[in-house]
Amino acid sequence: MAGFVEETLKILILALAALPVRAEEPVEAKATLPGGALTYLHSEPRAAAPVVISLPGGAATPENARALFTQWRELVAPRGWAVLVPLLYSGNDPGAKALDLALADILKRVNADPLRVYLAGAGPSATEVFYTLSRLPDRFAAGLAIQGNPAPAINTNRLFGANTQAVPVLWIQPPPGTELARQKLAAAQYNVQVRDNLTDAQILDWLAGQRRDAFPSTIDCETGNPDFGRCYWIEMTKFDPRRRNDALPSTRVHPGSGASLGLGGFGFDAGAAGPGVLVGWLPDGYQGPLKLNDRILSVAGKTIADGREYLRFMDEMKDEKPVAVVVERGKERLRLETKIVLPKREEVITARVQGRYLADQKEALIISRAVTEMRVTIPEGWAPLNLSWNGVDLKADSAGCWLLSQEQDPPSARRCEAAAQVR
Repeated sequence: MAGFVEETLKILILALAALPVRAEEPVEAKATLPGGALTYLHSEPRAAAPVVISLPGGAATPENARALFTQWRELVAPRGWAVLVPLLYSGNDPGAKALDLALADILKRVNADPLRVYLAGAGPSATEVFYTLSRLPDRFAAGLAIQGNPAPAINTNRLFGANTQAVPVLWIQPPPGTELARQKLAAAQYNVQVRDNLTDAQILDWLAGQRRDAFPSTIDCETGNPDFGRCYWIEMTKFDPRRRNDALPSTRVHPGSGASLGLGGFGFDAGAAGPGVLVGWLPDGYQGPLKLNDRILSVAGKTIADGREYLRFMDEMKDEKPVAVVVERGKERLRLETKIVLPKREEVITARVQGRYLADQKEALIISRAVTEMRVTIPEGWAPLNLSWNGVDLKADSAGCWLLSQEQDPPSARRCEAAAQVR
């Protein structure tokens, strides 16, 4: 990781045209989390400034995080933007939750613009951008992924195209071997814009053109976890998979089989020339049969031309089964007996909600699947409001938080405070 920042951000820091600015030491802060705290670095922005959150990656050290802060601070200081670098890995649910709390913490500490928060990641942490925006769509105005590969995020089974309709991702210079991931994102209508070459000014101009709407008139979110049920002005709080609604199909980014060989973890460059798959990385303490620079030439009798074909072949595997693998090691060819391993998928069943505010009719149309309770936050300009939820009309006579429930008959709408007192 020593050269991570220099290597992965060199395409972003292309040619600073702005005048030199005074170096600024980051402010170190801690956000309180359940059972602990999260350390993060931030700059002091001018009033109502945008914020760039740059993810350092899971193995980053405090030194890496400071170097990353300096890179971004030099880039955005001429525009008066703030920088936040959290010392965490956010490519999973605990990390996304921690990042959510850290963002809320900094918005309390500094006078930044909560509607212009941008999430950035380079190389390995670019994957975290794709994951986090699917889990926390209503926190960010846009995402920036520099190189990297979204495949690990896709394989979590937790990426949903609906969640990104209002939060685009700019993906710069996707590396070779990511074509399959790009196809899967496109099929699910994940809102990603791919560019091969942009200058630093063009990147920042693109980000500057993105602004989150606190109360968008149209919203759409899907999740398999009630902890990530927030969707702008609706929050799904109780699920019931029996509440089907065929009008709302899943928008999941299809992960494929996720199949792997039972040879232990190994890495390879999917864009490298064949024949076969060149083993370019093995984890510390690896005790499997592979060695660096081995070439996997065939799996289950199927000749593997290169890394791309290997990915396609494994993506189509449907069953766990024993297989033979032919490996070229120098001038030798070895036959290894192993098996196809399939991951256990989580969040197979999901809930989805769509909301649409009709200003002329003072009505909000809400359609949901697998949801029996939700909180709806109504801004001042919308109240009083008729809430039509799956064809059932409910009334909200004032702004604020309302708890809608279809757990019992008849369905009800109560102020959140009153509902909490009843409970």
